[in-house]
Amino acid sequence: MPKIQGSCLCGQVHYSSTAEEATMTVVCHCPDCQKQSGSAYSTNVLVPTESISFKGESRGQYVVNGDSGQPVTRNFCRNCGSPLTTELQAFDNLAAVKAGTLDDSSWVKPTIQIWCNSAQPWGPIDPSIAKAPANPG
Repeated sequence: MPKIQGSCLCGQVHYSSTAEEATMTVVCHCPDCQKQSGSAYSTNVLVPTESISFKGESRGQYVVNGDSGQPVTRNFCRNCGSPLTTELQAFDNLAAVKAGTLDDSSWVKPTIQIWCNSAQPWGPIDPSIAKAPANPG
């Protein structure tokens, strides 16, 4: 697996992870990921939050409480608007790296779809990937 690193569309914010491999790769159909991605779902490579470092002055953050009541921190570029990662305290302090921002995403293979109870009918993906109605667990 290539190194987990990437950047925003305009190149002003770069990130990298010291994680040797992803904890899991998830397709999320939740309404928040739909809004953030501007599409039917978001494909995410999960790594420990503390393994990620950012470079660039235009990184912004948007923090809300998730369904768990714990903070969800979305990192993005204030210049171009690209979503980069989502820090999930309630999900064992994992960060969801947005797969489309990786320098090399050729290795990404989702293993589960989550929040399928809010999946859009116009955005189906491979039906052989495991499904969960909300967060797994």
